[in-house]
Amino acid sequence: MTKILTPDARPAEDFMDAEAAVARLEELYAQATEFLCAHFSTAMSEGAPQSRIRAFYPEVMFKTSTFAQVDTRLSFGHVSAPGSFRATITRPDLFRSYLTQQIGLLIENHDQPVIIGASDTPIPVHFAVANDASITVPQEGAADFTLRDVFDVPDLSTTNDDIVNGTYTPADGVGALAPFTAQRVDYSLARLAHYTATDPVHFQNHVLFTNYQFYVSEFEAYARQQLDDPASGYTAFVSTDNAIITTGDEPLAEAIKIPQMPTYHLKRADGSGITLVNIGVGPSNAKTATDHIAVLRPHAWLMVGHCAGLRNSQALGDFVLAHAYLREDHVLDDDLPVWVPIPALAEIQIALEQAVAEVTALEGYELKRIMRTGTVATIDNRNWELRDQSGPVQRLSQSRAVALDMESATIAANGYRFRVPYGTLLCVSDKPLHGELKLPGMASDFYKTQVTRHLLIGIQAMERLRTMPLERIHSRKLRSFEETAFL
Repeated sequence: MTKILTPDARPAEDFMDAEAAVARLEELYAQATEFLCAHFSTAMSEGAPQSRIRAFYPEVMFKTSTFAQVDTRLSFGHVSAPGSFRATITRPDLFRSYLTQQIGLLIENHDQPVIIGASDTPIPVHFAVANDASITVPQEGAADFTLRDVFDVPDLSTTNDDIVNGTYTPADGVGALAPFTAQRVDYSLARLAHYTATDPVHFQNHVLFTNYQFYVSEFEAYARQQLDDPASGYTAFVSTDNAIITTGDEPLAEAIKIPQMPTYHLKRADGSGITLVNIGVGPSNAKTATDHIAVLRPHAWLMVGHCAGLRNSQALGDFVLAHAYLREDHVLDDDLPVWVPIPALAEIQIALEQAVAEVTALEGYELKRIMRTGTVATIDNRNWELRDQSGPVQRLSQSRAVALDMESATIAANGYRFRVPYGTLLCVSDKPLHGELKLPGMASDFYKTQVTRHLLIGIQAMERLRTMPLERIHSRKLRSFEETAFL
């Protein structure tokens, strides 16, 4: 049997103080990753060691023997029944505020300690070295030895969405404490860095998705104004390749290579700023982005993109506030069946409608001149207009859809699946059923003005949500019968 070399981790210990518990998680994680990085560097320079090298993720364990009497208004911060629960943890430095908050609520609501120690889940060497820019993992066959013979590599049995999909069945009877395993989080952190060309550390708690490059220029202009206002609370603007400015007149370094999903961050010191992601076109992109951003546990994400208006009474530049979704995107059919309703979230809807009223200076009945509330249909065929219209138009009519796009229902459905509050405000860019196709020269002055306002409305909505207590914005509508204690 091959000898296994592991770090000398401290034994598991009870904690009634959340900050101390997170400090121990950071200590254990640093010890494990430093151990793997050191042995990996030695192996690459001196050849394969005689022992297998292994280190483990730290974990949070929680045990309770009673049904706690907690505030029933809370949708998180407690377990639903007696038992044992665990969560493997990665990058506790990145998730320090989140972990401190979630562990603190668990201790407070149950008056029971959490147990911090090493788990039995190995850390894949690829993820351990990801935080050290001086180390890269070679492709299979490039090293003088077979990597998986010496080090652990990513394992799909612990890199999946079983917990959030409600299909998780623990073999040992220990329930899940968090919605994602450490390996699943590490996988997404690596994907985010690849797709967005920014480090996950820059992501903020409020995320705007768009499918139009124009919004990026508007976002940068807005960010520069905010950085020049000491009262704004914003501290930095981060562009692709992690280019950072802290004042409005600083130049931004040009990106060496434009990523698949260019991402920009208007940061606040506590992480409550705004991240803008240009996901491009299509439900696959929308799913990819939200699959990975979800592990950062944002407080809200909104879609602010373009759509086809389906009513003759709409004009180019009108807004559509989605209150329901017709899901014909198909990318989530295996994870979230189409019979699952995606409810509108009152807190998000109100914030968006109030933001539209504030930016346009229209209220009440007058607001209906430029905004409709209704069903948004999302499809996976950009050229749906070229097909036989009898089927699509009938479904759109039966659903009472007022707009059609390729991303909104995917983003909302993944928000529902991942328990991330979601919403959609679209801007009508064409009316294909009424002879106004998206062609050069079609945009009116009103449309151009509305597009300029659109991003500001999304930002204003996020500003409103930022001041909302966490227990209000994280709606109980997003939680099932048996939920993880952590958001």
